[in-house]
Amino acid sequence: MEKSTPLFSAQHDSIDQVTVSLHQNLIPPSVPQLDEVIEQNLARFGLAQFIQAVLVSLLLIFEAQQIFISIYTDAEPTWHCINTTITTCSSSSDICSLSKREWGWDGRSDKTIVSEWSLECASSVLTGLPSSCFLIGSFLGGLALATLGDSSLGRKKLLFLSSFGMSISAFLTIFSKNIWVYSTLRFVSGVFRSSIMTSILVMLMEMVGKRWRGQVGIIAFSFFALGLISLPPIAYLNRDSSWKILYVWTSIPGIFCSIVIYPFVTESPRWLFMHGYEAEAVAVLKKLTSSENHDRLNFCVSKIPPKEIVSKIDLYSFLKDLFNRKWALRRLSTTMGLAFGLGLVYYGLLLGVGNLDFNIYLSSTFNALLEIPAYIITSILIERWNRRCSILTFSIVTGISSAICAVIGEGQEVLQVVMELVSFFSVCVAFNVLLIFATELFPTCVRNSTTSMVRQAVSFGAVFSPLLISAGRQNQLLSFGVFGLVILCLGFFVLLLPETKGVTLSDTFDEQESKDKIIMHIS
Repeated sequence: MEKSTPLFSAQHDSIDQVTVSLHQNLIPPSVPQLDEVIEQNLARFGLAQFIQAVLVSLLLIFEAQQIFISIYTDAEPTWHCINTTITTCSSSSDICSLSKREWGWDGRSDKTIVSEWSLECASSVLTGLPSSCFLIGSFLGGLALATLGDSSLGRKKLLFLSSFGMSISAFLTIFSKNIWVYSTLRFVSGVFRSSIMTSILVMLMEMVGKRWRGQVGIIAFSFFALGLISLPPIAYLNRDSSWKILYVWTSIPGIFCSIVIYPFVTESPRWLFMHGYEAEAVAVLKKLTSSENHDRLNFCVSKIPPKEIVSKIDLYSFLKDLFNRKWALRRLSTTMGLAFGLGLVYYGLLLGVGNLDFNIYLSSTFNALLEIPAYIITSILIERWNRRCSILTFSIVTGISSAICAVIGEGQEVLQVVMELVSFFSVCVAFNVLLIFATELFPTCVRNSTTSMVRQAVSFGAVFSPLLISAGRQNQLLSFGVFGLVILCLGFFVLLLPETKGVTLSDTFDEQESKDKIIMHIS
């Protein structure tokens, strides 16, 4: 078991100072280390860094919309009896026991895929197929694309390729003629979508100093919340239109932004240095810092030993190294187990609002609005509280609230909605902290790959959400009950991980091991 630090320890604020002190005893002051040069030059959070954070985070609006658009496009619309005087049709009738002449859809016949393709009596597996395909695509896409961010493409190119591909695939769904074509395009959209959040978080973490990692993470999460909040109003305004119109309104802006924003976004300076693009990395650092630091930056970079800047990165040797180092493998598998539980519950609560006896537009809006205070709380926790304690505390609250929501009986709809909102708020905070935590646990050489693996564990957990939601329509214990049990059990995995608050990012495995030894020595 990997040795970890005390859960409520307050010592981590001074870890970095001790690290620097030990480095000074071992390395001559005139020979700066790469991570120290980058950290010193990015210590301040200026306007240029803020603009970069906003530009890349804009793409999260469209990712959030594509993740949860199926709540409206794949729903079963309401229906009415056509002629009750000559039929036995009533509002309580089973629609599948009635003939087509006895009932009709409220509004357009192509309002959702269910009404357009006559899926009202199809199995829950078939009607849930598009959502499952999207999430499976997200899982498999992350495994396929993860290494590209650390190797040939880099953070920036992978991000914009993913965003553009997701939006194009979403637009093409309007030409679907049946559920099979539709599900295939949703799968493709999920494949491209898989790397967006990962690339953005990694880029932002590597563009700022350790003091600002939490804050730029909150900027990214806020734009994701904006996408989530914007979806219910768009769906409501188009409630009398075809489901295809909703895809048009959410995909075309995504295509436009992916093209227009690209030239104005800079690549991660850490990635550039690691791949030998020294001149480009220095240019990025100069763009992100004030002019009075430029001469000092040139001097420091010139003093970095040649071995610190690698001309070519053999990513697969790094991944092999990752799996050969027991501490790294344990850390990755533990983080992925925790991510699986949070992903199952986070997406399950969002996609399962239709199971509540409450207006679907209002319940979706309430959940989306909760993302904002969740991000505010996250920013405070990142700054003042350690990562492990934050995740564990809110995981426990999520589990208890979900369990209460599952056992609440009929006639207590308001209390059930309140418990669902408490549960969703708590899992949002835990989920946000985990995404920042995951970027800090591994060095630059594999950060995009490992962060993506953690994200794929989230997506893998989300794959099971539609199945549990479908089963929960008959018995809430099979949805909210399972959500509570899973998060209560897997939330304790965080105790097996080391604390990262106040620790600078490492670039290589050797640097990471050195800092981990210092942390364990302090503990």
